[in-house]
Formats: sequence, structure tokens, C-alpha cells
Amino acid sequence: MKRVLTLIMVFCSINIAAQNIQKDSIHHTVKKGWMLGVLPAIGYSSDLGFQYGVLADLFDFGDGSTYPKYNQKFNVEVSGYTKGSGVYHLFYDAESPKEGFRSTIDISYLTDRMLDFYGFNGYKSNYDKDLPSVFYKMDRKLFRISTDFQGRIKGNLKWAFGLGYYNYKIEAAENDLEYDGTLYEKMCSNGMITSDEKNGGQIVELKLGLVHDSRNLESDPTRGFFTQAIFSTSPPFKNDGNRGYSRISIIHRGYIPISGDKATFAYRIGYQNRTGGNIPFYALQNITTLYFKQITSEGLGGINTIRGVLRNRIVGNGVALANAEFRYRFCNFRFFGQDWYLVANPFIDAGKVTENYPAYSHLYELSNHLDVNPNNNIPSTVIYDSLKREKIHWSAGLGIKAVMSKNFVISAEIGRPFNKQDGSSGFNLGLNYIF
Repeated sequence: MKRVLTLIMVFCSINIAAQNIQKDSIHHTVKKGWMLGVLPAIGYSSDLGFQYGVLADLFDFGDGSTYPKYNQKFNVEVSGYTKGSGVYHLFYDAESPKEGFRSTIDISYLTDRMLDFYGFNGYKSNYDKDLPSVFYKMDRKLFRISTDFQGRIKGNLKWAFGLGYYNYKIEAAENDLEYDGTLYEKMCSNGMITSDEKNGGQIVELKLGLVHDSRNLESDPTRGFFTQAIFSTSPPFKNDGNRGYSRISIIHRGYIPISGDKATFAYRIGYQNRTGGNIPFYALQNITTLYFKQITSEGLGGINTIRGVLRNRIVGNGVALANAEFRYRFCNFRFFGQDWYLVANPFIDAGKVTENYPAYSHLYELSNHLDVNPNNNIPSTVIYDSLKREKIHWSAGLGIKAVMSKNFVISAEIGRPFNKQDGSSGFNLGLNYIF
């Protein structure tokens, strides 16, 4: 397990408009007008390293009649991580409860000099902890624009439409390996990753679907259900590695009260699978979403999906996942003039590949016993075995949340996988629940 060496968090909250002193049905002051939350943070993620930067949320609660639901929200993040990632992120979300219309816009530029890449098809790709960590890395730059819209059909049932543009730039992670480079480089040189895909490409993706949402709150729901069924398709781009594809994504989330609003059993089950065409290798890890609760929606493995498992460890043409956790709310307090409470959430996660990525099916070995350094030779290591059986990847762990005004969630979670092939453990400090 990687330790958190330093953790310093300072939170400032500024109310721009007047607030109603009346308490809501739980324990919070009803907000009106605009509220700005600014968070300078030094955090840590076992996937990304130490974080430094600035996060800000700007909420518009209007006349307070729909509090804690907001009329609109802006989120801005500019941050970097010591393992080489950079985040430049702008997010806007607006909802009209009476009309039942919602729009979200995401514009992001994400750089990751050490993006995790463990091959394809889960346990068919072998993970060797004795190899240098850079062997399982590649360099990715992603520019993303995503616009999503939802409108009421009847009651809690909504239609959904989205359009996204993704521009991927892929290359080998900087390394000094002496045995033909990283896993990514070996798969490129052997044709496992095709020449027209290896450097990335462009994707325009259209999303159509249905959403049913009966949750009582957005950021920290205590009751209700959320279900989305989204069909997405992308046309081909000539000479750009994207030959066109389509896939279906079905996700269901439930929030069942155990003791009023104090305790909730929360779960998520999801299934995503290719329905046609060929998904480029650099887009396999994308998990379809209409709302980015984290900066990325990728997996399986890592902070968004199976906590504690290596990031993007479980990648294929199709995946299934399940999460279950108990959320206990306690310790209400006021800090910087705002209402806060804490939440403890022990969890268990699971997932597996349901359809293999067909880029290769043979057994490949890392050979020649080349040196990593003059005194340490690397033994021959199987990196892929098509005959190996894929099975469920499990993890479990514990999280703690600090929730401000029911809308701003600071999260710390640590998870541990059940199988050493999925790593040792993972820790993340960031924002929001993963579902």
C-alpha cells in the first residue's frame, strides 16, 4: 500500500447572495443566490501521484425553492500530478426542474505522461509486479468536448442526447528500458496494436438513450434510483485509426434508506458492450456517461470503477461491473460559515471483461533476458495468454467523505484487490462519490 506522506486541505466558501436562515428538513440552512467554493489542495492518488492545483465550484440556487438542487453549476479545475498528469477542465451543468430539461457541457485538456496500460482482456494479460512500473505505461494527450442534453418524457423518465469530440495523441512513455521498450511499444512492433491506431486518432461520438431518475439528491442521494440505457455510435475517420463502431451501455444505481437519511445502502451495476464495428484500442476504456462525476469516466480499474485495482486493468470490447457500499452520515458541523457532515462508506467492487478485444490471440513472451540494470536481469515473462480464463476481479475498502451544503463532496478512499494480478492497493483523495 502506498502511504499518504502529506495532506493539506484549506477550504474557503463565499456566499455572494443572501441566505435564508430557515433550516431544511435534514439539518442545513437553505441557500439562495450564488455560492462559490474554492479548494486549493495537496492530495494524493496511487494512480497519479501527488496533486497540486486549484478546484472551484460556483452554484446558483436561485430563490432557494429547490435547494439543495441548484439551477446551474460551474466547475473549473487546473491541476497537475507528480507522475506527469495535467488537468485543464471546465464543466457546466444547468437543470430546470419544472421543465425537466438538463444540459451539461465539458471541455477538457488532459495530459498523462504515465497512463497505465496493462494490455487487454483482463486476466488474459499477465501483470508482473517485478517488471519496472514504466513497462506498463504510455503517454496520452486528450482533448475532449462533450455536450449532453436530457428532457422529460413523463414523470421521472427522460430522453437523452449527446455529442462528443475526442482527440487522442498516443506515444510511448519516456523510458530507459533496454529490452525493446514498454508493453505498448512491444504490442505496436508486433502488430497487436495496428499502425493506424498506435498514435491515437479522432472520435466523434453520438449518444441516444433513456434515463429514469428518482433520486432525491444529486451529489449525496439518500433514496431513489437512477437508470440509463445509452446507445453510442462513431463514424469512421480516414487514416485516423477509427474505423467506426457502436456500443450499448446500461447502468443502474440504487440508494436504499436504512435509517432515514443517516444510513443508506448504495449500489451500482453496469454493462457496456460493442454492438458493431471496431473500437480503437485507445477508446476501449471509456465508460459512457451523461455527467462526469470525476475528470474521466474510464475503466475498469482505478478510482472510477473498481477501487484499489490497477487503473485500466480490465479492458475489452465489453465489460460488466458492480459496486456496493454502506453510507453512514455523522458529525454535523459548521465550518467557514457552511453546513458540513461526514460520511463513512465501506465498499466492495467487482468487474470483468465480457467480450474480448480481438487484436491478438496468441501467446507472446518477453524474451532475451535483457538487463534492466547491470546487476538485475529480467526473466522471461508471459505478457498475454489467450488460453487463460477471465474471471471476476474483486476489491474492497473504506472511504470517508466531507460534504458541504449537500453539493460539494471531498472524498478519500482506499481499496485493496483480492488478487495480486490486480495490484496491491490504491488510494485516492478527490471530489465526489464515484456513483
